[in-house]
Amino acid sequence: MAIRTLNRMLERAGTVKYVPEPRLGRFLFADPRLSPLWLVVRVYVGWQWVSAAIEKLQGPGWIGSGAGTALKGFLMSSLSQSSGAHANVQGWYATLLKEAVLPHVAIWSYVVTFGELACGVGLILGIFTGIAAFSGAFMNMNYMMAGAVSINPILLFLELLLILAWRVAGYIGGDLLLLPLLGTPWQRPPLPDPKHPYLNCRVGNDGE
Repeated sequence: MAIRTLNRMLERAGTVKYVPEPRLGRFLFADPRLSPLWLVVRVYVGWQWVSAAIEKLQGPGWIGSGAGTALKGFLMSSLSQSSGAHANVQGWYATLLKEAVLPHVAIWSYVVTFGELACGVGLILGIFTGIAAFSGAFMNMNYMMAGAVSINPILLFLELLLILAWRVAGYIGGDLLLLPLLGTPWQRPPLPDPKHPYLNCRVGNDGE
């Protein structure tokens, strides 16, 4: 009985070729008229990343001769939060930090610094906004999993919205020129066929 029901569901799903997007979803995440709103959101989020990167570039312990010392201190603090009944850092993530990040802390220090800078510049300029927002969300998620809360949840929430609105979030920005080169998403609909019968029909009797 269960197998028959499952087969019927699969057959019905196979007949559905397109699930229409709700009007509210189209308005919020696909309407260029809301691009000024997304401009404000992405500039705010982008500036948070740029300012964080500038602090790392100007401060000690992230790049240069002392690269990795600041990140190592952050990692050691994260690892100290991985023990106890209600640990802030999960055991598997602490193992990942210990085995994959800590041995190469100097390299990861550069990755974090310039990754934040690239993410912020991409969001501010509206260049591949969806990808920039995804990279920012990925970093925020890792920071939170490492035990750092701060402004990370707010930025993560805003970045998820930018990902949903990737089609118009960079409309006032570089995406207006870049995305059409990739064939998405702002393409004009095809012109109607002048030979179509509905376009050639006449209304009334033309004065006859």
